[in-house]
Amino acid sequence: MKRIETERLFIRDMKLDDKNDIFEYRSDVETNKYQSWIPKTLEDVEVFIKNNPNEFNKPDTWYQLLIICKESNCIVGDLGIHFIGLNNNMQVEIGITLNKKYQKRGYANESLSGLFEFLFKTLKKHRITASIDPNNINSIKLFEQLHFRKEAHFIKSLLINNKWVDDIVYALLFEDWLK
Repeated sequence: MKRIETERLFIRDMKLDDKNDIFEYRSDVETNKYQSWIPKTLEDVEVFIKNNPNEFNKPDTWYQLLIICKESNCIVGDLGIHFIGLNNNMQVEIGITLNKKYQKRGYANESLSGLFEFLFKTLKKHRITASIDPNNINSIKLFEQLHFRKEAHFIKSLLINNKWVDDIVYALLFEDWLK
């Protein structure tokens, strides 16, 4: 995957050498309480990295990228992109996870904006969606700031950590992003 750059960040592929840093923020149960994957061991992270697809933009795959602070070269978090195979692979679902040390600094907004620029302009995607737990107020605010529109609220539709939870779907169309 081509590296994406923003003013303060760059977004790149994961490497096995990143496993300790990824484990540090991804294993934090409280910070990641709305996530479906929380590693329990370093080996879980190794498997996660090794299972990342070899091909970027491959239909019906999730592809993980790391968010890196240019100034410190530290891992801020990661972005997940689900390349949805329907409609000629023109839609994606995205997710974001930030290390709690880097939250409330605008990194989520900046990294997602850079990713959207790449997905819409370079890959010519038609639609980007995000699935959010309705209790995750910070994520809802983030995606609303990024001009996503709420499209659906599904009741107890996802089984996460052995508990049925609601799911809100937000979306942004290419033509709405241009405005």
